[in-house]
Amino acid sequence: MESFNPPSPAPAADTAIAAFAALAHPDRLAVFRLLMRFAPQGARPTEIALALNLRPNTLSHHLSDLSAAGLVQAERQGRSLYYSVNLDRTEGLIGYLALDVGRARPDLLSPLRLTQKDSAMRDTDFDVLFICTGNSARSIFAEALLRDLGRGKFQAFSAGTRAGTSLHPFALDVLQRNGHAITGLRAKHMSEFQQPGSIVMDFVFTVCDTAASEECPPWPGQPITGHWGLPDPVKATGTDAEKALVFAQTYAALRRRISAFVALPFESLSRLSLQSHIDDISRGAHP
Repeated sequence: MESFNPPSPAPAADTAIAAFAALAHPDRLAVFRLLMRFAPQGARPTEIALALNLRPNTLSHHLSDLSAAGLVQAERQGRSLYYSVNLDRTEGLIGYLALDVGRARPDLLSPLRLTQKDSAMRDTDFDVLFICTGNSARSIFAEALLRDLGRGKFQAFSAGTRAGTSLHPFALDVLQRNGHAITGLRAKHMSEFQQPGSIVMDFVFTVCDTAASEECPPWPGQPITGHWGLPDPVKATGTDAEKALVFAQTYAALRRRISAFVALPFESLSRLSLQSHIDDISRGAHP
C-alpha cells in the first residue's frame, strides 16, 4: 500500500488561505463535498468524475489543488488510487473559523453545539434513518434488520431520495426467507421525515453506491452519520436466480454491519467515540 501524504501543517492563517482558495472554485468545492460525504472512506477518481460529471483531466487538476491545500489525500490500494478528506486538516480549518476568526462568539457557535437530544445518547431508544435512492431494497433491508436485531433499543426508519418508488419483490422475498415480517414496510420519500415536528434522528446512514452517481444528501440537524455504500441490487442483470443472489448478498452485507452497530456499548461511548466506531464499521473494521 502506497500513501501520498499532504504537505506538513502550515501556520493557521496560511493554511486557511490556501484552503479557502482551493474551495473557492465551485467544482473543487463539489469534489470536497462529495469526499466529505464518504469520509473516512475514499473514492476513486473514476467514481468522482462520474458522480460529478467532470472530465478526468479537469478532475485531476482539482484533486491536485485540493491535495496541495492539504484538504484531501491519496492512497494507493492495489492498482487503484483512492482520494479521501484529510479530516485533521479539515477540523483545523473549522476550528480556525470558529475560534480564531469567530473569536468563539456564543452567537456564532450556538448553532454548532449539540442539541438536547445529543445529551441523551445513552438512552435505550435511538431513532435511526437509512437513506438510499429508491427505498426499494437496500434501505428497506436495513430498516427491517435494525428493527429485528435491535431488540427494542432502536426505532428504525428508511427513505429514498427518489419519489414514486415501490418495494422490489426480490427484496421482500429475501426478507421473508430470513424471518423478517414485511407487514407495514413501504417505500417512502425522505421528505416524510423533514416535516415540522418530525422525529429528531440520532443516527442517519446512507447506503447509496458511490459509483452510481447517487446523491444522498447530508441530513439537517446533528445526528451521527455514516456511509455504508453498497451497489444497488435493483440494477443487477442476468437471470432471476442471478439477480436474487445479488439481493441476498446485499442483505448479508447490511446484516454484518447492523449486527456490529447494535453490539456497540452505547452506554459507555461518547459521541466522538461512537462516530469513530461507525467509521470503523463503514470500513469493514469490526469483529
